[in-house]
Amino acid sequence: MSIPSKLLPLPYCPPNPNTNPKFRFLNPKRPLYCQPKTLQIQCAKRTGKQRYPSEKKKLKLKHKALTHVNDKFQGIWRLSKLGVPLHLDPGKDFLDVSEGLLQEIAKVLKFPVASMLPPEAFLVVRKSFDARKVLKEPKFVYTVEMDVHKLLTLEPRTWDFISRLEPKVGLIEHIEHMRGSSGDLVSITRDYKINKSAESIKGESIYKEGSDDFPGSRRPKVAVVGSGPSGLFACLVLAELGVDVTIIERGQAVEQRGRDIGALMVRRILQLESNFCFGEGGAGTWSDGKLVTRIGRNSGSVLAVMKTLVHFGAPESILVDGKPHLGTDRLIPLLRNFRQHLESLGVTIRFGTKVDDLVVEDANVVGVEVSDSREKSEHNSQKLRYDAVVLAVGHSARDAYQMLLSHNMDLVPKDFAVGLRIEHPQELINSIQYSSLAAEVHKGRGKVPVADYKVVKYLQGEDGDTSFDSGATSRSCYSFCMCPGGQVVLTSTNPSEICINGMSFSRRASRWANAALVATVSSKDFGALNCDGPLAGVEFQREFERRAAMMGGGNFVVPVQTVTDFMENKLSVTSVPPSSYRLGVKAANLHELFPLHITKALQHSISMFDEELPGFISKDALLHGVETRTSSPIQIPRNSDTYESTSLRGLYPIGEGAGYAGGIVSAAVDGMYAGFAVAKSLGLYSGDIESILGKAQYGGWAKTKKNSRLGIDLNLQFIPGTYVISHIISGQILNIAFKSEG
Repeated sequence: MSIPSKLLPLPYCPPNPNTNPKFRFLNPKRPLYCQPKTLQIQCAKRTGKQRYPSEKKKLKLKHKALTHVNDKFQGIWRLSKLGVPLHLDPGKDFLDVSEGLLQEIAKVLKFPVASMLPPEAFLVVRKSFDARKVLKEPKFVYTVEMDVHKLLTLEPRTWDFISRLEPKVGLIEHIEHMRGSSGDLVSITRDYKINKSAESIKGESIYKEGSDDFPGSRRPKVAVVGSGPSGLFACLVLAELGVDVTIIERGQAVEQRGRDIGALMVRRILQLESNFCFGEGGAGTWSDGKLVTRIGRNSGSVLAVMKTLVHFGAPESILVDGKPHLGTDRLIPLLRNFRQHLESLGVTIRFGTKVDDLVVEDANVVGVEVSDSREKSEHNSQKLRYDAVVLAVGHSARDAYQMLLSHNMDLVPKDFAVGLRIEHPQELINSIQYSSLAAEVHKGRGKVPVADYKVVKYLQGEDGDTSFDSGATSRSCYSFCMCPGGQVVLTSTNPSEICINGMSFSRRASRWANAALVATVSSKDFGALNCDGPLAGVEFQREFERRAAMMGGGNFVVPVQTVTDFMENKLSVTSVPPSSYRLGVKAANLHELFPLHITKALQHSISMFDEELPGFISKDALLHGVETRTSSPIQIPRNSDTYESTSLRGLYPIGEGAGYAGGIVSAAVDGMYAGFAVAKSLGLYSGDIESILGKAQYGGWAKTKKNSRLGIDLNLQFIPGTYVISHIISGQILNIAFKSEG
């Protein structure tokens, strides 16, 4: 068989260092056969099934771009990546169609006079700020939907320009049908009931035919344990579909919870059951209220959650903002509205009530045993029977995990991350990110958003080098839950432990910026500290929280160290910079907190972050210890279709505490799908929720994304609460893990 000439080796031509500077390193005294050579390999084109996945994706996108549009004058056109220079844009708080945006739209349409385009024909669906230094000037980047019928009605002269419009992948997309104007969870469930009622008139019952589970008019009873995002959204679905729901919350309503947190911050009184972690709204209530997510920003499920939040009082800007957040001040009234709506549906809400145990009969959960969470008496418990129990306890309910183990439930230890929270002056972060543009921030009231950052680094030592890891040569470090214009707060649930987090209000007007800098830990790390068993991760967390409390000297004082001292492993005698943490800080050598391999990983990653953000290592930057509760340390196995526990029937573990979410939005999405699954098991729902909201994404899925700048494939695999990015370079696979949200 003859070999095509293009596959034959190319003749070797010695490189000339005088004409090609690439080869200036060559030694003219050495023979050419000893010189480094550049090997050129030409490969035949791969076709059909032999194509690499990345090639198939490119081809698919190319075909998608060439897909014929049936009718260009119907439906909508989505125009993406429209960049409006800062000086032509009204600013971050303006979400309508400005003159500058019309100019960019006119360029896409090739319409000669932008001022003739009617703003009413366009809808802004996404707006974000791009101030990367590679750009000539900062700009706001828009995604806009164009209503063709309305545009032609208001400006008929655009007909010819639309007729020449062609779709382009990622830039111009035609959508035949308008996106629904409703889409919030209340509307979705009520539309289903209306359709079901119409069917029942024709002789079909809303309940399962022949079912003896709920005879007569008795409604099924469900207990939802926990009132965080997953619990609230599961409850909303069930209540709207006719279930008799009781929310059992160990903490207090947001009004009383605010007073309890105030007592902690002013008088150092920690209420064990009502604090930054426990209470109405969950741990996210007193936080930054971030609504960013990596489970599909435009997916039906995420949009349903966002629109539901707007229904209960969130600003409509969260539907458009590229990095939406609420802030504690907006979350509190939103939760109050949410609660009032649930109560109007007949939901019973029991605050200050703790679930001490499950009532189990024949491996089936038939109820719960509860007590007053503030009452110390041993005689105040009572047993309540339910047809199903939804477990949405959050990642800090360690006693709940212990209770589940008493029933021989299968709990799987899960990787997470631990580290320190770093705090800079917000002006410094603004300057690093925006340079001369930093003056436009004005404590959250200027044209540009308060600057934030997100950094991820993968550390891999050489073979035999254990400086980064004990027993392995790799570890991932990343920033988590960055709070611009925020403050450091205490999230301990035990007075003998110190655990911290960050929070901010909607304007992000504080003079400080903080973020967690964490390193991934796994079962190898747990075992090195003699932590084993299903709750090894919990004990691992507790160990460092106790160490931090001892280093701080008690009374909730947090140990701190300047970044410059931490990098040099020393403790300066000078006083530390001011901190936003209100209960006091104490200078300490944080190298004594973690094992050496974790400390070195944090040190090395900080130096790498400084390369990316020059000025990150600063004498004004302060590290606080310790941050351990980045995600749940365990996962409770459940059926992927029914959401029912694989160990106990009638129990539905959901949300971040069960290991299936990583923030407000993903937890709400998980609770929403679980609510429909429970309703289906009770015979109250028979529809296909995936046809409305899309397929649930809580774990096990993967996708590949091409990084054009690096020229590599990024394989994204979602693990509950964590993303793992695999860099495939020269045959080596490098994993980077970071929190899915925050």
